[in-house]
Amino acid sequence: MGRGIAQVLAAAGHEVLLVDHSIDALVSARRHLEKIMTRLIEKGRLSETDANVLLGRITYTETTEGLSEAALVIEAIVENLEVKQKVLGDLERVVSSSCILSTNTSSLSVSAIASALQEPERIIGLHFFNPAPLMKLVEVVPAIQTSEEVVNQSVTLMRDCGKTPVITKDTPGFIVNRVARPFYGEALRILEEGLADVATIDWAMTELGGFRMGPFTLMDYIGNDVNYTVTETVFKSFFYDPRYRPSFTQQRLSQAGYLGRKTGRGYYDYREGASQPEPVRDRERGQKILDRIVAMLINEAADAAYLNIATPLDLDLAMTLGVNYPKGLLKWADELGHDSVVSQLDFLYDLYREDRYRCSVRLRQGVPFFTT
Repeated sequence: MGRGIAQVLAAAGHEVLLVDHSIDALVSARRHLEKIMTRLIEKGRLSETDANVLLGRITYTETTEGLSEAALVIEAIVENLEVKQKVLGDLERVVSSSCILSTNTSSLSVSAIASALQEPERIIGLHFFNPAPLMKLVEVVPAIQTSEEVVNQSVTLMRDCGKTPVITKDTPGFIVNRVARPFYGEALRILEEGLADVATIDWAMTELGGFRMGPFTLMDYIGNDVNYTVTETVFKSFFYDPRYRPSFTQQRLSQAGYLGRKTGRGYYDYREGASQPEPVRDRERGQKILDRIVAMLINEAADAAYLNIATPLDLDLAMTLGVNYPKGLLKWADELGHDSVVSQLDFLYDLYREDRYRCSVRLRQGVPFFTT
């Protein structure tokens, strides 16, 4: 992520210092960025002169001494609270008093990270999505301690870099990693119940729903270990709310080393010569699968809006730009009609009697999220 973020900032005209204690990591980052520039030149998207200028704005170093004049520092290291607190605490003693300190965390509390600083009001979460140069979305996450000035400066900077910033409260998963949980979780539940197989569920979501990837294809792409860990983290962070409960199926695949594309096997078999299962192209069954998963996604987005995690506009922007959903979930709710979504959720709750399917108050209120 660090090298991708460096490319974004350099492309926007900023001088960038890419810091890593590992020489090998720095060499790898330089080679990677040079390769990216070569590819962009070959595709005619960048002239050789502009590519060289961009690369010339990036300096690679093992020490943090050069950060004393930095206006912004973005930390993009391991997802470990204690490590992030230490690194940012050390950086606070190096940078100027006006420097913004930011973290690219995708799952940790920005307020908890900020608590280790002498001046916590200067920290903010800037969650880029991978690959950073291509993905437009940046979740801007103020800690409880963050000053309004730092929020405004961060939003302006992200816009100047060609990104679409959305402001979200510092809650588990922020917007995307929270709202997207049912896309995986409900698909896994349908699979475990034997209502449809992997290929059929993926077919329903892509062919009938317009999603770019089905949930199982996407989990294999992300890595089952990574996706399971995020789910487990969100589940624990929400005090074990059953809405976010992880799946034993995904846990067992992770334990078996069936992590997806990177290991050759996941929900699908990617080994050479392997044949892929054909979906059951039953449109009636497929529509039921789609309606169930979309209702759960809408419910999660509606609850985020109800609890003021973000504005409806930012919630929809996050899901369309961050995970390429075919349309914003709250706009989708307005199109379907809130009564229709409530009926679907109440049917599931009456059937299972699980709090997992409780309907958001915001949907029951029946007030459109957007005015036409």
